[in-house]
Amino acid sequence: MSLQDAVRGLFSAGSALSQTVEEFSPRQGQIDMALSIARTIEEGGVLVVEAGTGVGKTYSYLVPALLSGERVLISTASKNLQDQLYGRDLPQLIDALGLPVRSALLKGRGSYLCSHRLELARHDASFPERSTLRSLAKIETWAHTTRTGDLAELSGLDERSPLIPLVTSTRENCLGTQCPKFRACHVNQARREALAADVVVINHHLFFADMAVRESGMAELLPSVRCVIFDEAHQLNETGVQFLGTHLGTGQLLDFSRDLLACGLQFARGLADWSQLASDIERASRDLRLVVGKTYPGSKLRWTDVAPDSIHEGSWVEALDKLATVCARAIQALDTVSEMAPDFVRLHERAVHLAGLLAFFSGDCDVAAVRWMDVGAQLRLVESPLDIANAVQNRLLKTEEGVESSRSWIFTSATLGDDTALSWFTEPCGLEHAEILRVDSPFDYARQAAVYVPSRLPKPSDPTHSAKVAELVVKAAPLIGGRTLVLTTTLRALRTISEQLQQQFEATGVLDILVQGQLPKREIMERFRLGDADGRPGCVLVASASFWEGVDIPGDALQLVVIDKLPFPPPNDPLVEARARRLEQSGRSAFKDYFLPEAAVALKQGAGRLIRRESDQGILVVCDTRLTAMSYGRRLLAALPPMRRLQSEDEFFAGLEALTRTSTRESLL
Repeated sequence: MSLQDAVRGLFSAGSALSQTVEEFSPRQGQIDMALSIARTIEEGGVLVVEAGTGVGKTYSYLVPALLSGERVLISTASKNLQDQLYGRDLPQLIDALGLPVRSALLKGRGSYLCSHRLELARHDASFPERSTLRSLAKIETWAHTTRTGDLAELSGLDERSPLIPLVTSTRENCLGTQCPKFRACHVNQARREALAADVVVINHHLFFADMAVRESGMAELLPSVRCVIFDEAHQLNETGVQFLGTHLGTGQLLDFSRDLLACGLQFARGLADWSQLASDIERASRDLRLVVGKTYPGSKLRWTDVAPDSIHEGSWVEALDKLATVCARAIQALDTVSEMAPDFVRLHERAVHLAGLLAFFSGDCDVAAVRWMDVGAQLRLVESPLDIANAVQNRLLKTEEGVESSRSWIFTSATLGDDTALSWFTEPCGLEHAEILRVDSPFDYARQAAVYVPSRLPKPSDPTHSAKVAELVVKAAPLIGGRTLVLTTTLRALRTISEQLQQQFEATGVLDILVQGQLPKREIMERFRLGDADGRPGCVLVASASFWEGVDIPGDALQLVVIDKLPFPPPNDPLVEARARRLEQSGRSAFKDYFLPEAAVALKQGAGRLIRRESDQGILVVCDTRLTAMSYGRRLLAALPPMRRLQSEDEFFAGLEALTRTSTRESLL
């Protein structure tokens, strides 16, 4: 029996899958996708699949992958999705199919406890707060019982905790085989398990980090894998660009100075003036930040000359030279103690690496790349390729000898473009010659959802626009008991809208206003999903960035999604500018071929938060009159799911009144 026949049988009514997996029901789109993946696994090649929300793409690729008997690598967009796939979907399906398949989870270093770093942290006298010491004690207690060392197991540990970098390792500070805790290393244990598994679940960050440095275990794993599947593949290009570039952050320098001081005082006190060395590195790093001045946090400064835009060239060069000098002094001091502890060998390598990065950023930018500087509390110097097309073509789809790989490569997501060729995804990823499959969502959007574009709002460029969006939410959200997600395109809009909503509802207690960044994302989502259960106030969540995608809130917990503006890429972003300039230089339209497709995909992602199940109902509000007033609005509307249009404010409020808490009504009106 061929793999396709076996897959077809499992997706039929009455199969083992339908009898053992409660939520499974045969869908033609899911079957079509699964059969295409089965054929690609059998024959090899590259398949790109856009599978609309509700198709069931996870089972569409897991079933043929598991039945194939091949070693399979599955990469997801985030660690949360990794945990869901490994902890729920895979074991459920393996049990249902009765297959003797061994699976493993592999994350990056920063996800695992480093026992050696934990020991160093115990002796760190710089912890300023008792709460930090309590958290450290909690980690130490957990360290005695954990098998995997995966920090995701540790409930209550905020993913933003400053402790995490102190108890995990990086490529720069890992001691490797010289580490006294090497045999019990959780990272190495995870890699060993991955090498012995039939199905390995990783994430895109780990995949591209390994492609960049060939260090995270993938170099051994990938050659033995016959099939590679990228889920949530729409994030591949931006993730790849991030890791395939060159970076230097002042935070790296400060981390190095802290580790230099701690190890020097612990293992070689008196053999060098470690305090002075660490202080000099820290001061030089802060001086570089001072050269930049009071630039708005979050800014990205173009860097096409000796120094980034608006930065005095002489001061910038002097500050870089000072950093290079103190790094050279650190290298010299570490040379004299390298045999005293393996920590010093690794610190020496880090110092040499940092000196090399400083020299790199003192030189000219590569003509095929773009260079800029991120400004925040710290500085981040970046040079990156414009896309991953070259890396995918020459380092993924070909072997090291330059021969076409015989592997099966499968890329899938709910949103990969707004044209039949899915060029938004395939062009920057170097996959123009891949087989394309588009599978529509099974949802009845015309019945389940409506879209409304308020005609009386000011233009998005108007300074009062965000305040007017907040006013609309103030009127609409209480009618449905909260259940509202407001997605903003900028952090400035997020602050304006959230502050106005908090002022309106804080005193009355009618609604809870949740704001991205004020709590860990996990806590925000847990509270939002609870809604007004058990007598709580309903919720309005105001968010940006990562909340535009990967947020799954089925049922009636979410029935109104408000998008403040069309999500065009920021035109003054150096990477965006460079991509647009490349298109214009090749005779193409940057607006038509870059800005519009980017906005269409992002808009579709945001709208996708609304309807997650066949029983869901809701309204999407796009507070940008360009969607109906400009000619390109038709293309953006066409990218949205086929929702009903609400033409007036009266229809909008009538639609809100019709939304009930059961999500089982036949229609919105």
